[in-house]
Amino acid sequence: MRALVLEGTRRLAWHEVPDPQRRHEREAIVRPLAVAACDLDWLMISGQTPFQFPIHLGHECVAEVIEGPDRFSSGERVVIPFQISCGTCERCRRGMTGDCAAVPPLSMYGFGALGGEWGGMLSDLALVPYAEAMLVPLPQAVEPAIVPSAADNMTDGWRAVAPALGKLPAADVLVVGGGGMRSIPLYAVDTALALGAASVTYVDTDPDRLAVAQQLGANVVEGNPGRSLGAFPITVDGTGTPDGLVATLRLTDHGGRCTSIGQLVPEAPLPLFELYTRGVHLHIGRAMARPAIPSILDLVAAGRLRPQLVTSATVPWDDAPDALLEPATKVVLTHA
Repeated sequence: MRALVLEGTRRLAWHEVPDPQRRHEREAIVRPLAVAACDLDWLMISGQTPFQFPIHLGHECVAEVIEGPDRFSSGERVVIPFQISCGTCERCRRGMTGDCAAVPPLSMYGFGALGGEWGGMLSDLALVPYAEAMLVPLPQAVEPAIVPSAADNMTDGWRAVAPALGKLPAADVLVVGGGGMRSIPLYAVDTALALGAASVTYVDTDPDRLAVAQQLGANVVEGNPGRSLGAFPITVDGTGTPDGLVATLRLTDHGGRCTSIGQLVPEAPLPLFELYTRGVHLHIGRAMARPAIPSILDLVAAGRLRPQLVTSATVPWDDAPDALLEPATKVVLTHA
């Protein structure tokens, strides 16, 4: 079978690799139907991450089951979370599926050596080791090409606002976009409005993303985040930069909650005394994808989440090597 491999910076090619083999009843063989480019995929492709080459790409996936446990019928469509999780260890039971104790740390599809030897979803077939725990049935009304990012980036946007809105219902929300985080901040906008935020303000310098945020229902501000915006009970740093995080923290109200979607720099200073005196809650860490996926799919099926508005291009499978070299908000690759 074929798998798409990132051989080095901006070097993508299809490789012939062995078909996966199902070894026991817990495993499933799936055929990817739609795979989305994660925000980190572009950074990996352009050489902006510390991850080692080669990388078998693809970790946001809707697939059909070819073989699997009796619970899943052949041909059933499923979302596959990007993190490998057993579903039964103490961490998984607490919802920490990205820290599953049954597999090596950071076990993931599509991240090369960092994520382990699980391969990528941009392949003709893939192995799911804990199928009953990991696979989430796709609602009948939802097309595969709409929600491959439910496996990762949509859950990242979800966790950036859903827990905070649970603590502060109907709050005003600020989402700061920019940098390499192209789609996750927009998914955070969509989620916040679906979950009842009083308003969402979206700040970015990119006109295309600003247009999408406005279409989703946000109040948009073109430029960099400044103190003139005011203070918000819930804020999201989607810049991926230390300076962006500091700017977002300074727009977080007393007792407010700020989530940083991610940082790749090893160290950076923070305005600790300011955070202390205002009692700001800062959360930074990886999303735990599997627990959020059913709620996300339910909202998509109900028409309350609209990930199709974030998708910038839908591209045939064979065109992946060229399509992924072009920066875009969200590219979805479909397998006939």
